[in-house]
Amino acid sequence: MTDHWFESLADHMGTAYLRYSFTKGTDQEVSALIDALDLQRGMRILDVGCGPGRHAMALVARGMVVHGVDISRRFVDIAQANAVSGATFERADARRLSFSNEFDAAISLCQGAFGLLGSDEENRAVLGGMASSVKRGGRLAVSAFSAYFRLKYQNDTHFEATSGVSHERTEVRNEMGQSAEVDLWTTCFTPRELRLLLASVGLRVDDIWSVEPGAYFASVPTVESPEFLVLATKLD
Repeated sequence: MTDHWFESLADHMGTAYLRYSFTKGTDQEVSALIDALDLQRGMRILDVGCGPGRHAMALVARGMVVHGVDISRRFVDIAQANAVSGATFERADARRLSFSNEFDAAISLCQGAFGLLGSDEENRAVLGGMASSVKRGGRLAVSAFSAYFRLKYQNDTHFEATSGVSHERTEVRNEMGQSAEVDLWTTCFTPRELRLLLASVGLRVDDIWSVEPGAYFASVPTVESPEFLVLATKLD
Protein backbone atom coordinates (compact mmCIF):
# COMPACT_ATOMS: atom_id res chain seq x y z
CA MET A 1 0.00 0.00 0.00
CA THR A 2 1.28 3.48 -0.87
CA ASP A 3 0.57 6.92 0.54
CA HIS A 4 1.17 9.00 -2.58
CA TRP A 5 1.03 8.61 -6.37
CA PHE A 6 4.74 9.50 -6.65
CA GLU A 7 5.83 6.27 -4.96
CA SER A 8 5.09 4.01 -7.93
CA LEU A 9 6.95 6.41 -10.22
CA ALA A 10 9.99 6.36 -7.91
CA ASP A 11 9.80 2.57 -7.65
CA HIS A 12 10.11 2.33 -11.41
CA MET A 13 12.90 4.90 -11.87
CA GLY A 14 15.15 3.87 -8.99
CA THR A 15 18.72 5.05 -9.54
CA ALA A 16 17.85 6.06 -13.12
CA TYR A 17 16.37 9.21 -11.55
CA LEU A 18 19.93 10.50 -11.17
CA ARG A 19 20.51 10.22 -14.94
CA TYR A 20 17.97 12.93 -15.75
CA SER A 21 19.43 16.29 -16.77
CA PHE A 22 17.60 18.23 -14.07
CA THR A 23 19.67 16.42 -11.41
CA LYS A 24 23.04 17.52 -12.81
CA GLY A 25 23.12 20.98 -11.22
CA THR A 26 23.32 19.81 -7.61
CA ASP A 27 26.67 21.44 -6.75
CA GLN A 28 25.64 24.83 -8.12
CA GLU A 29 22.31 24.69 -6.32
CA VAL A 30 23.94 23.78 -3.00
CA SER A 31 26.57 26.50 -3.36
CA ALA A 32 23.83 29.07 -3.94
CA LEU A 33 21.84 27.84 -0.95
CA ILE A 34 24.85 27.97 1.37
CA ASP A 35 25.36 31.62 0.46
CA ALA A 36 21.68 32.60 0.44
CA LEU A 37 20.83 30.91 3.74
CA ASP A 38 24.20 31.67 5.40
CA LEU A 39 24.74 28.00 6.19
CA GLN A 40 27.78 27.18 8.31
CA ARG A 41 29.74 24.01 8.94
CA GLY A 42 28.16 21.87 11.62
CA MET A 43 24.63 23.18 11.09
CA ARG A 44 21.80 20.63 11.05
CA ILE A 45 19.74 20.69 7.86
CA LEU A 46 16.42 18.95 7.12
CA ASP A 47 15.96 17.90 3.48
CA VAL A 48 12.24 17.34 2.83
CA GLY A 49 11.52 15.23 -0.24
CA CYS A 50 15.19 14.32 -0.43
CA GLY A 51 14.82 11.70 -3.17
CA PRO A 52 17.99 9.59 -3.51
CA GLY A 53 19.84 12.16 -1.40
CA ARG A 54 21.77 14.23 -3.92
CA HIS A 55 21.40 17.60 -2.15
CA ALA A 56 21.90 16.02 1.26
CA MET A 57 25.18 14.41 0.20
CA ALA A 58 26.43 17.65 -1.34
CA LEU A 59 25.63 19.57 1.85
CA VAL A 60 27.41 16.98 4.00
CA ALA A 61 30.45 17.33 1.74
CA ARG A 62 30.45 21.04 2.67
CA GLY A 63 30.46 20.27 6.40
CA MET A 64 26.76 20.21 7.28
CA VAL A 65 24.83 17.47 9.09
CA VAL A 66 21.74 16.50 7.07
CA HIS A 67 18.66 14.40 7.73
CA GLY A 68 16.64 13.57 4.63
CA VAL A 69 13.03 12.41 4.48
CA ASP A 70 11.10 11.11 1.49
CA ILE A 71 7.82 9.29 1.00
CA SER A 72 9.43 6.87 -1.47
CA ARG A 73 10.87 3.78 0.23
CA ARG A 74 12.91 3.06 -2.91
CA PHE A 75 14.55 6.48 -2.91
CA VAL A 76 15.27 6.29 0.82
CA ASP A 77 16.89 2.88 0.34
CA ILE A 78 19.13 4.30 -2.40
CA ALA A 79 20.08 7.28 -0.24
CA GLN A 80 20.86 5.06 2.76
CA ALA A 81 22.98 2.73 0.64
CA ASN A 82 25.17 5.66 -0.41
CA ALA A 83 25.10 7.60 2.86
CA VAL A 84 28.30 8.95 4.38
CA SER A 85 28.90 10.12 7.94
CA GLY A 86 26.73 13.15 8.63
CA ALA A 87 23.87 12.05 6.37
CA THR A 88 20.84 10.11 7.63
CA PHE A 89 17.61 9.24 5.87
CA GLU A 90 14.16 7.92 6.71
CA ARG A 91 10.85 7.31 4.98
CA ALA A 92 8.37 9.93 6.13
CA ASP A 93 5.35 11.77 4.78
CA ALA A 94 6.12 15.48 4.34
CA ARG A 95 2.51 16.25 5.24
CA ARG A 96 3.03 14.79 8.71
CA LEU A 97 6.51 15.78 9.88
CA SER A 98 7.09 15.24 13.60
CA PHE A 99 10.21 17.34 14.24
CA SER A 100 10.16 20.32 16.60
CA ASN A 101 12.80 23.08 16.72
CA GLU A 102 15.55 20.62 15.81
CA PHE A 103 17.19 22.06 12.71
CA ASP A 104 19.04 25.22 11.73
CA ALA A 105 17.54 25.15 8.25
CA ALA A 106 15.15 23.15 6.08
CA ILE A 107 15.02 22.72 2.32
CA SER A 108 12.56 21.22 -0.14
CA LEU A 109 13.88 21.32 -3.68
CA CYS A 110 12.99 20.09 -7.15
CA GLN A 111 9.37 19.54 -6.10
CA GLY A 112 10.47 16.65 -3.90
CA ALA A 113 7.51 17.24 -1.59
CA PHE A 114 6.00 20.72 -1.78
CA GLY A 115 3.99 21.11 -4.97
CA LEU A 116 3.46 17.39 -5.56
CA LEU A 117 0.20 17.74 -3.65
CA GLY A 118 -3.07 18.93 -5.09
CA SER A 119 -4.72 20.82 -2.24
CA ASP A 120 -3.81 24.04 -0.46
CA GLU A 121 -4.24 22.24 2.86
CA GLU A 122 -1.66 19.59 1.98
CA ASN A 123 0.85 22.09 0.63
CA ARG A 124 0.36 24.22 3.74
CA ALA A 125 0.90 21.13 5.89
CA VAL A 126 4.30 20.57 4.27
CA LEU A 127 5.34 24.17 4.91
CA GLY A 128 3.95 24.06 8.45
CA GLY A 129 5.92 20.91 9.20
CA MET A 130 9.09 22.48 7.87
CA ALA A 131 8.49 25.61 9.94
CA SER A 132 7.98 23.54 13.09
CA SER A 133 11.15 21.58 12.36
CA VAL A 134 13.53 24.56 12.43
CA LYS A 135 14.60 26.68 15.36
CA ARG A 136 13.49 30.27 15.81
CA GLY A 137 15.35 32.34 13.23
CA GLY A 138 16.01 29.21 11.18
CA ARG A 139 16.12 29.52 7.42
CA LEU A 140 14.14 27.73 4.72
CA ALA A 141 14.44 27.26 0.98
CA VAL A 142 11.55 25.87 -1.06
CA SER A 143 11.29 25.51 -4.82
CA ALA A 144 7.97 25.60 -6.67
CA PHE A 145 6.83 25.48 -10.26
CA SER A 146 5.86 28.80 -11.79
CA ALA A 147 2.22 29.17 -12.85
CA TYR A 148 3.28 31.93 -15.24
CA PHE A 149 5.78 29.73 -17.06
CA ARG A 150 3.45 26.73 -17.17
CA LEU A 151 0.66 28.76 -18.77
CA LYS A 152 2.97 30.34 -21.32
CA TYR A 153 4.75 27.13 -22.29
CA GLN A 154 2.30 24.39 -21.37
CA ASN A 155 2.79 22.36 -24.59
CA ASP A 156 1.31 18.91 -23.92
CA THR A 157 0.31 19.59 -20.32
CA HIS A 158 -3.12 20.43 -19.00
CA PHE A 159 -3.38 23.29 -16.53
CA GLU A 160 -6.37 23.36 -14.19
CA ALA A 161 -7.06 27.02 -13.49
CA THR A 162 -9.22 26.34 -10.43
CA SER A 163 -6.54 24.47 -8.49
CA GLY A 164 -3.34 25.59 -10.20
CA VAL A 165 -2.47 21.93 -10.85
CA SER A 166 -0.67 20.93 -14.03
CA HIS A 167 -1.21 17.40 -15.35
CA GLU A 168 1.21 15.74 -17.72
CA ARG A 169 1.34 12.26 -19.23
CA THR A 170 4.98 11.35 -19.83
CA GLU A 171 7.41 8.47 -20.15
CA VAL A 172 10.10 7.55 -17.61
CA ARG A 173 12.77 4.87 -17.79
CA ASN A 174 14.31 2.62 -15.16
CA GLU A 175 17.94 1.50 -14.73
CA MET A 176 17.56 -1.07 -17.53
CA GLY A 177 16.07 1.42 -19.97
CA GLN A 178 12.57 0.03 -19.69
CA SER A 179 9.96 2.75 -20.16
CA ALA A 180 6.66 3.32 -18.43
CA GLU A 181 3.98 5.92 -19.07
CA VAL A 182 3.10 7.86 -15.93
CA ASP A 183 0.90 10.74 -14.86
CA LEU A 184 2.49 13.75 -13.16
CA TRP A 185 0.45 16.20 -11.12
CA THR A 186 2.28 19.30 -9.95
CA THR A 187 0.86 22.42 -8.33
CA CYS A 188 2.08 25.70 -9.81
CA PHE A 189 2.25 29.00 -7.96
CA THR A 190 2.62 32.74 -8.36
CA PRO A 191 4.99 34.67 -6.08
CA ARG A 192 2.01 36.24 -4.31
CA GLU A 193 0.51 32.82 -3.55
CA LEU A 194 3.84 31.63 -2.17
CA ARG A 195 4.17 34.67 0.10
CA LEU A 196 0.66 34.14 1.47
CA LEU A 197 1.18 30.40 2.02
CA LEU A 198 4.45 30.86 3.87
CA ALA A 199 3.08 33.73 5.96
CA SER A 200 0.16 31.52 7.02
CA VAL A 201 2.58 29.15 8.80
CA GLY A 202 4.70 31.83 10.47
CA LEU A 203 7.41 32.21 7.87
CA ARG A 204 8.76 35.53 6.63
CA VAL A 205 9.62 35.49 2.94
CA ASP A 206 13.01 37.14 2.49
CA ASP A 207 13.27 36.75 -1.26
CA ILE A 208 11.86 34.89 -4.27
CA TRP A 209 14.13 34.05 -7.18
CA SER A 210 13.36 32.89 -10.70
CA VAL A 211 15.42 29.72 -11.14
CA GLU A 212 15.85 26.55 -13.10
CA PRO A 213 17.78 23.36 -12.30
CA GLY A 214 21.48 24.09 -11.97
CA ALA A 215 20.91 27.84 -12.18
CA TYR A 216 20.06 29.18 -8.73
CA PHE A 217 20.79 32.90 -8.87
CA ALA A 218 19.30 35.98 -7.24
CA SER A 219 17.02 36.78 -10.18
CA VAL A 220 13.72 38.63 -9.84
CA PRO A 221 10.61 36.59 -10.73
CA THR A 222 9.77 36.51 -14.42
CA VAL A 223 7.53 34.46 -16.71
CA GLU A 224 10.56 32.92 -18.42
CA SER A 225 11.87 30.65 -15.65
CA PRO A 226 10.15 27.33 -14.85
CA GLU A 227 10.60 27.54 -11.08
CA PHE A 228 10.66 29.93 -8.16
CA LEU A 229 12.96 29.53 -5.19
CA VAL A 230 11.55 30.96 -1.96
CA LEU A 231 13.98 31.95 0.80
CA ALA A 232 12.37 32.45 4.20
CA THR A 233 12.95 32.76 7.94
CA LYS A 234 11.03 31.32 10.89
CA LEU A 235 9.77 34.19 13.03
CA ASP A 236 8.78 32.45 16.30
